[in-house]
Amino acid sequence: MSEKETDLASLRIDREAQPRPSRRRAVLVAGAVLVVLCLAALSIFCGTRAVAVEVTTVRAADSASGAVLNASGYVTARRKATVAAKITGRVSDIRVEEGMPVKEGQILALLDDSEWTAQIEVSQAEHNVAIRSISEAEFSLQEAEKNLGRARELKEQGLVTAQDLDRAETNGEVWRARLAVAREQAEAAARRIVQAQRNLDNCTVRAPFSGVAVSKDAQIGEIVSPMSAGGGFTRTGISTIVDMTSLEIEVDVNEAYIARVQPSQPVEATLDAYPDWRIPAHVITTIPSADRQKATVRVRIAFEKLDPRILPDMGVKVAFLDTAADRNAAAGPRVLVAKEALRVDGIKTIALVVKDGRVERRAVTAGAGTGSDVAILAGLSAGETVVLKGPADLADGQRVRVQQ
Repeated sequence: MSEKETDLASLRIDREAQPRPSRRRAVLVAGAVLVVLCLAALSIFCGTRAVAVEVTTVRAADSASGAVLNASGYVTARRKATVAAKITGRVSDIRVEEGMPVKEGQILALLDDSEWTAQIEVSQAEHNVAIRSISEAEFSLQEAEKNLGRARELKEQGLVTAQDLDRAETNGEVWRARLAVAREQAEAAARRIVQAQRNLDNCTVRAPFSGVAVSKDAQIGEIVSPMSAGGGFTRTGISTIVDMTSLEIEVDVNEAYIARVQPSQPVEATLDAYPDWRIPAHVITTIPSADRQKATVRVRIAFEKLDPRILPDMGVKVAFLDTAADRNAAAGPRVLVAKEALRVDGIKTIALVVKDGRVERRAVTAGAGTGSDVAILAGLSAGETVVLKGPADLADGQRVRVQQ
């Protein structure tokens, strides 16, 4: 072989002599590919998995007027009385139970009247004695006046002395005084009879007005009294009666906002027991006195129509409504949604709208609250479905399912 051929042979590449990729490198590449595939599958799975949520519906506002002030208070009764006996006595019968409707004058309880019955009998006997004393004094006075007349005639004839005439005159005055005393005794006995009869009548406890008995405060055998006595063993009341036709609302309004409340102003009331029930009402009056400690003013509110579901001492929230037409026109149509459906994202208020099984994060403009709801001025429409309760990290476009 020539020298030139030897040099060309040295430049040839021997492909069989190159090193093959290591087995370790191949395993690493396969593992990386597997991880990528798993992440892709997990992403697809998470994107398709539906999260359970509770939803609520956006609804149109019942009233075209907006709320200018919110307050809370209680249902109160203008006519409410704890009925008590006028005298002290032992209860012999109870004729009232809780929840029972009663009429004015209806018997609620009876007290033991044996003592007052006996007192009437004694007073009647004293009166009878006084009447007989009057009759006796009248007859004796008539006789004394006749004797006095005869004594004067005899004195003129000189048949009796002046002393006999004075004695006859004195006897007449005595019987005249006895007659006056007998008449006063009879009058006193008659008054004692009236008093005993009144006490006997007071043994019957009656309802002062029509209403419903909300409590039964005494039992048969207990002592009742118009004043507390006996170290707590004496009852001061028989039953508490409430006139259900006199129910109204009393709320405390911060004195800084009392200027927003006007007589006859429309009000929307919401009972804590029935949060979805909007009750129309109106302002009766503002009590002309402020609470110095709480810096509040009390406002009385009347229901437009009473309902058996409204009970005394129920908690209630009220929204004082603005009826100005220009304000309503400027505010535009409003919708209401539950306060729990709104979330805060930075400086924005958002709602999670459920559409086609997915979540849409939407910025909204919230207005005044009305009970458990809030007015939405922009961002939502009546009839849309929003998330009420769900995970805090719900993402835009995430699939959800409505929890029944």
